[in-house]
Amino acid sequence: MNFEDVAYEKKGAGAWIRLRRPEGLNALTPRLVEEFEKALDDAQADATIKAVAVTGTGRAFCAGADLKFLGELPKADREAATAAFLRRVLDLLVRIERFPKPTIAAVNGLATGGGLELILCCDLAIADPNARLGDGHANFGLLPGGGASVRLPRKIGPTRAKYLFFTGELLPAEPLLAAGLLNEIAPPGELDDAVERLFAKLANKSPLGLRRMKELVDDGLEQPRDVALRAELTLGGLHALSFDMQEGLAAFNAKRPPQFRGC
Repeated sequence: MNFEDVAYEKKGAGAWIRLRRPEGLNALTPRLVEEFEKALDDAQADATIKAVAVTGTGRAFCAGADLKFLGELPKADREAATAAFLRRVLDLLVRIERFPKPTIAAVNGLATGGGLELILCCDLAIADPNARLGDGHANFGLLPGGGASVRLPRKIGPTRAKYLFFTGELLPAEPLLAAGLLNEIAPPGELDDAVERLFAKLANKSPLGLRRMKELVDDGLEQPRDVALRAELTLGGLHALSFDMQEGLAAFNAKRPPQFRGC
């Protein structure tokens, strides 16, 4: 699959989506968003892909939405075009958040604004030790538009989130690992290897089980505790009828690796 602003690569049970606008710090443009969506289409349809990693090229992971192209439009068209583009970006972020396979942010460098929001929409995040992350909107009198004001406080708590929002600072990976935004800081020069190791851990898991566990966690965050517990019991009863659960139990009893089908 050939793209201009995105490189899409399958490696074993994982797929890589690499943003490749290094000269623009991998900021999101209409073409990049369109290509990103097509890469997700392929990864979702491919039963051999168990997880998807998103990363950048050059010195940035992603610097958010690139609105420079709007300056080339007639002034009368800019407001509508800006709203339409930001809606497209928001739809992409929501799709990543709800993607039916685990998603991993491989944070290779600078991540700010919409880049931070992209990380927040991924299930897991591994960072290069030199990565720097922050919100940045306050530096330009802007507000988050991709869900950071909702997702970041839930991820790291309101006090830490407000600090990032108010100051606009870019923080190193270490304190954000401690805060819970990141799962791991890779050794120097080993970011891709760290993601590949995570791919390997997921490769032999039940795709259906992974998808349903993701649903339970994400939905449970939005529901009262008792409602979420009932939902877990309900989905657990449905899952007991699946091939993958029966195969997992049979494999356990026979002391053999399970052969999951994702159904």
